[in-house]
Amino acid sequence: MSIPDFQSILLPLLKYSGDKQEHSLRESIEYLAGIFNLTDEEKRELLPSGQQAIFDNRVGWAKTYLKKAHLIETTKRGYFRITDQGITVLQQNYQKIDTNFLKQFEEFNEFHLGTKTKKDSTNNSENSELSCLSLNDQIQTPEELLDQLYQKIKDDLKQEILEQIMRCSPEFFERLVIDLLIKMGYGGSKKEAGKAVGKAKDGGIDGIIKEDRLGLDIIYIQAKRWEGTVGRPEIQKFVGALLGQQAKKGIFITTSQFSKEAKEYVAIIDSKIILISGDLLSELLSDYNVGVSVIKSYEIKKIDTDYFTE
Repeated sequence: MSIPDFQSILLPLLKYSGDKQEHSLRESIEYLAGIFNLTDEEKRELLPSGQQAIFDNRVGWAKTYLKKAHLIETTKRGYFRITDQGITVLQQNYQKIDTNFLKQFEEFNEFHLGTKTKKDSTNNSENSELSCLSLNDQIQTPEELLDQLYQKIKDDLKQEILEQIMRCSPEFFERLVIDLLIKMGYGGSKKEAGKAVGKAKDGGIDGIIKEDRLGLDIIYIQAKRWEGTVGRPEIQKFVGALLGQQAKKGIFITTSQFSKEAKEYVAIIDSKIILISGDLLSELLSDYNVGVSVIKSYEIKKIDTDYFTE
């Protein structure tokens, strides 16, 4: 069974609190994981940001929605209990509760639609919290939507990086590869690494870089600005070039991709060869800010409940 979306969690969570006792969010997560027969792997699956488990996040937002509709209420830090309004809803034996159902409650609409009423005109931060959910019919939580939009921007940037690389000269591509490896902690200084570029172009080697600042080992580089798939024969040539230098470590970087046979080959040989495809290359360039610049950043914050404990 796949991880349920947070709307599917609304009714089971309300039913769980139907005993009128206090429950913690952690207890609720464990109980609901059993109800939905989630595997340990599904319970551990993280959001794309890697900051929180997907199921934990969805249960948390289901709790928030029920609270905003005044179907449950917070009793103390980390604990909640069903309200009289929540009991009334359960007594109707509904088969499903979703955001459309919750819109019958004025309190929820104030929160969900970002509208203010005379009863509460100071709810700006809460009102705006979930307005983005209308982007996908409220199936995803805000964190999931944000991660999805971030990934879309990142994927578009990766494609743009590759297109830009293909417009540049092969010599520029080799320098770009060296810049990236230095940013990743290899090669010592740029001056030292730069000396190697273009001086070892025999036997299928485009560059040499130190593995660390002390130069305890040397890594040989092959950088191919290709559009077609790189197959096993090309990797074999590179490995042969390494053997000619009595070396066992190399990085083969391309703007395209590697064939299955090429990947299987590097897995069985003694030499340590790292294959970096165009997709991984563009991701690394983005992550290490090589050829890209930051135009805007956002901080996602949550309440510090410990601070407000008296």
